[in-house]
Amino acid sequence: MRLATDEAAAKRIANLFAETFDPEKTAASAFETKDGWSAEIHFAQEPDRASVMALLQAAGANAESAVFETVAKKDWVAASLEGLKPVRVGPFVVHGAHDRAKVGANQIGIEIEAALAFGTGHHGTTQGCLMAIEDFARHRRPKRTLDLGTGTGVLAIAAARRMRRPAVASDIDPVAVKTARENARVNRAENFIRFTKAAGTNAPLIRGRRYDLVLANILLPILKPLAKPARSLLAPGATVVLSGLLVSQANAAASTWRAQGLRLVSRRTVDGWTTLTLKRGRY
Repeated sequence: MRLATDEAAAKRIANLFAETFDPEKTAASAFETKDGWSAEIHFAQEPDRASVMALLQAAGANAESAVFETVAKKDWVAASLEGLKPVRVGPFVVHGAHDRAKVGANQIGIEIEAALAFGTGHHGTTQGCLMAIEDFARHRRPKRTLDLGTGTGVLAIAAARRMRRPAVASDIDPVAVKTARENARVNRAENFIRFTKAAGTNAPLIRGRRYDLVLANILLPILKPLAKPARSLLAPGATVVLSGLLVSQANAAASTWRAQGLRLVSRRTVDGWTTLTLKRGRY
């Protein structure tokens, strides 16, 4: 599927499809052309066009302008990730193995190869969360961090590398858990992070502990029901970072979590995606 549009819409489309579809079978990209910008989604099998059109509309695009065509078989997931440049967010540099030399002496390099899990650092939600982690780290160090929906483990690794404190990271997808554990090893963070397969907070490794920093870069339909069970896991004064939210969804997420006794501290938007930082307690 190809759609010519403006830069902001192209990035929103690519991000939304990357969040929604199986990354093993779908590759999404946004890039500049001589006539403007284009969003392209490559599917391993022909998709349900009604679902594709609905997602395009959700991204604010003119769905009727989308062009569908069948192309020769190719590893489009690998092809779409060729040439990705390192992402720099504060002290963090998220990069592939081929860019190790581009990490400065005073920077925190996080090596994440494109794999069967979400989180290479190029997505606006990941960047927003990395900014929030750095904001937190400037003021305190958590006794324990929880990363719900860890994907590649990039956020848990960033928190562990930046603050060198214990973390628990979970994902409902066993492939993601395996990928994240290997990424933690590659990034010398395996001694700080324990990984578990879990749906929400339902895992023995998660329950029975209190967390000073909770990260949840997940889509809104999952973030909302997480609010109530997550409340019992929050230490006094805990900070919660929520992302995976389109701008239009941010207020709904904030309202749900504020109902659990949290207050909104900040919100930031990167490439059409909003990251919320909330804190337990009044001060």
